Amino acid sequence: MNSKIDLYFAEGCGRCSLWRTPQCKVHSWQEEMKLLREILLDCGLTEELKWKMPCYTFNNSNVALMSAFKEYCAISFFKGALLKDEQGLLDKPGENSQAVRFFRVTEVNGIHALESTIKAYIHEAIELEKAGLKVEFKKETEPIPEEFQKVLEENPAVKEAFNRLTRGRQRAYILHFSQPKQSKTRESRIEKSIPLILEGIGLYDNYKC
Repeated sequence: MNSKIDLYFAEGCGRCSLWRTPQCKVHSWQEEMKLLREILLDCGLTEELKWKMPCYTFNNSNVALMSAFKEYCAISFFKGALLKDEQGLLDKPGENSQAVRFFRVTEVNGIHALESTIKAYIHEAIELEKAGLKVEFKKETEPIPEEFQKVLEENPAVKEAFNRLTRGRQRAYILHFSQPKQSKTRESRIEKSIPLILEGIGLYDNYKC
């Protein structure tokens, strides 16, 4: 077990103003997440802290994230789109998500009932890494809205941080910025997202936090 994750359970993720308060969502799902942690570690994964959340890796490759939200906690698989998911347990974090899929948890009994299934999903995700399989993202690129293009040109730090994001995270931001019809609304969305981009956090890494 990684001591940084113990601190995560004690203080929260630090991604919102509720950090280090009893209202932090991490405190709402302590029992469930600690059980999920045991399952993830029991499958032979390495525990790290990435994007201020528990991240589980295999041979230095990201396999899964564990996170807490208002109505549930979850295990998110980085290459979840490649998992068979014969029982239909995985959801998309966003409408346009191409790779990540997550398993939603709302009670300890549900984890116990599905423990063998959860482990099977994790082992399948590990096998994907062993085989070197990758998600094939759609090759067509979304046009960058003019308002965000201006930010990228005027702020090298934002441009560098945005370029470091995975293709899927970049596309999610671009779609998010492009949706509003009014320029002011697009500018507002961009302004609110810049701190996340600078921290290397994807739009849906932080959803419903």
